[in-house]
Amino acid sequence: YTAFYTLSLHDALPIFQDLHKAGDPRTRPVYETIGTYLGYGMAHYADFYDLEHALILGRVTSGDGGQIIIDKAYEVLRAEFPELAGRINMAMPDEKAKRVGQSIAAASLPEIK
Repeated sequence: YTAFYTLSLHDALPIFQDLHKAGDPRTRPVYETIGTYLGYGMAHYADFYDLEHALILGRVTSGDGGQIIIDKAYEVLRAEFPELAGRINMAMPDEKAKRVGQSIAAASLPEIK
């Protein structure tokens, strides 16, 4: 994995996830950082939208890394935005649906009348 940093993000992600599965301690802080950004991002969106539910998608959420991301996002919300922590429900679909997130998001859009 010495050439890991020369890969595209698309190509590096499965290698990163394999390292995480193998117990590499360098991976958890990366997932936690993503979760921190997600927590602050949710709070920012709540300034503009009446958020109650958020569907968290994407290949980066595959495996237990996705739960680390969600846990850290809730930790940020509880610490910095406690009024939002109990109001916003972040959910992840099953592993197969995570990888086709755009179609899941499109299918979940409300009908505009």
